[in-house]
Amino acid sequence: MVTVIGVRFRHAGKVYYFSPGTTEIKKGDYVIVETARGVEYGLVVSDPKLAGDEDIVTPLRTIIRKADAEDKATFNKNLDLEKQAFSVCEEKIAQHELDMKLVDVEYTFDGNKILFYFTADGRVDFRELVKDLAAVFRTRIELRQIGVRDETKMQCGIGICGRPFCCSTFLSDFAPVSIKMAKDQSLSLNPSKISGTCGRLMCCLKYEDATYEELNRHLPDEGDTVETPDGVGEVLHVNVLRQQIKVGVTQEKGDISISEYAVDDVRILRHKRRKSGQNEEVMDVEEERQLEAMEREFDEERPREHRQRGNRRGSRPDRRGPKKNAPQEENKA
Repeated sequence: MVTVIGVRFRHAGKVYYFSPGTTEIKKGDYVIVETARGVEYGLVVSDPKLAGDEDIVTPLRTIIRKADAEDKATFNKNLDLEKQAFSVCEEKIAQHELDMKLVDVEYTFDGNKILFYFTADGRVDFRELVKDLAAVFRTRIELRQIGVRDETKMQCGIGICGRPFCCSTFLSDFAPVSIKMAKDQSLSLNPSKISGTCGRLMCCLKYEDATYEELNRHLPDEGDTVETPDGVGEVLHVNVLRQQIKVGVTQEKGDISISEYAVDDVRILRHKRRKSGQNEEVMDVEEERQLEAMEREFDEERPREHRQRGNRRGSRPDRRGPKKNAPQEENKA
């Protein structure tokens, strides 16, 4: 076990582990550390704690020092330079008539490199642009093409819930989100209802997915035949959160009586989708095929610009040192 601190370089960015060494560090301090990109200015987001060897990759880098007033002034100066660099780069992009959108600019703390983040529908030949930028700034230039999620994270905004974007406030990683999650939560599969500002499925669908998956495990599906205290009937509706089902029971005269029952008060007799000669694994494959069809339909109904930008590979803008839960990055710091 070794003592580590978590350092973050961008707001809502990834957390990287470093050793505090002999310096007294606490949460909220700013520190100067050496990473794969050079010397960086970062915020300590966790107090010193013990971490197992499986969480880090040796050798673990040690912070250089706590940041002082001069370091903070340098950091603020870089922020002003980033605004100027953004304007210059936009002018150069227009001059070269490149089909790309500049999203953000980042100076390294020591000023040895400037990173320009952009989005585009496809590959862009920006070699001449890099030469022009290098001639203006007299330093190393790096252009990174990012995805629509990364763009939204950098630009911030307000979601349909009325709160700031999760990705811009506390999400450091993008978890995979699928149509199946929306289906399991009985949400509308209308793309406009379950997609975020970036045009992709909302990240919040992932939050309660495990809970719904556990609750659905004990419930029958609509169309299943169940035995109730009032007789045998067919499931008409399922309320996942209340763990209740609505069942239509056929009476002696052919009338159908509809009542609600707790899941513990019924017994599943037959699954509607399961036929003779078909086991559960086969039905899972069929359900997967249906979900894939939904995914294609959802993609077709999304706005054209989101479809194009969502299909390209997004790069990860934060590669600076050993990051949490991804020890392989530490060797680059």
